[in-house]
Amino acid sequence: MSLGAKVASNLPYLRRYARALTGSQQTGDAFVRATLEAALADASLRSQIGEGRVALYRAFNKVWSSAFVDTVVHSGGDQSGAEGLGLHETAAQERLAQVTPANRQALLLVTLEDFSVAQAAEILDTTPADVEALVQEAVEEIDRESATTVLIIEDEPLISMQLEDLVRSLGHDVCGMAATRTQAREIAMSETPGLVLADIQLADGSSGLDAVDDILKLVDVPVIFITAYPERLLTGDRPEPTYLITKPFQEATVRAAISQALFFGSSSPLA
Repeated sequence: MSLGAKVASNLPYLRRYARALTGSQQTGDAFVRATLEAALADASLRSQIGEGRVALYRAFNKVWSSAFVDTVVHSGGDQSGAEGLGLHETAAQERLAQVTPANRQALLLVTLEDFSVAQAAEILDTTPADVEALVQEAVEEIDRESATTVLIIEDEPLISMQLEDLVRSLGHDVCGMAATRTQAREIAMSETPGLVLADIQLADGSSGLDAVDDILKLVDVPVIFITAYPERLLTGDRPEPTYLITKPFQEATVRAAISQALFFGSSSPLA
């Protein structure tokens, strides 16, 4: 397999990580491009990123770490350096400025990206014990966010109940559970959820994406999409969700995504 093919197979997931880390598809993609440009200019780095997913994320981490301070500074106050950023991205960057970047990186790597603690330590150039401490600190910081009400859009009863139990265990309320686009819209009109968990393929053949579009016309709310085929949405051809979870999911991944979405106060849904 060529170097390009090896990198391309991991690129959708690196872009997902970058978006979750920055709270912005635009900013996340900029860091991914910077990583690839650095590899093109450095033969040693170019060879390293072909070694696999850990090496690619390690290269990204070096680029992100070196530029993080500038990113935060330019995102607040004067928006001249943040052309194209909307309210979602600006809010995300302001919140990021209050949290140590290493904590968020560690949390995302071992939950959203499903790396082992040892792999995350290699990516972050630290020890497994440090990664575990960083993850715990991140969870404690995020869990201080206030509770909210959650709308679950899911047509599989067992999965819907699993998500309901998980949401309630985090201290949130479930304001409704919908299996179709129509049900989701009706619940959103009457309950005004503070977070949406949305499947993509619904019971009556309707689309969870359309259901979310309906809801976002009513209320600006964070959205977490859940799908068995994430690669179909991570194409770069259109705006993508910041929070996208693969089925079958790990409960720890959903917990982390919920905490992160509420921490940012918004997300970048498909449009």
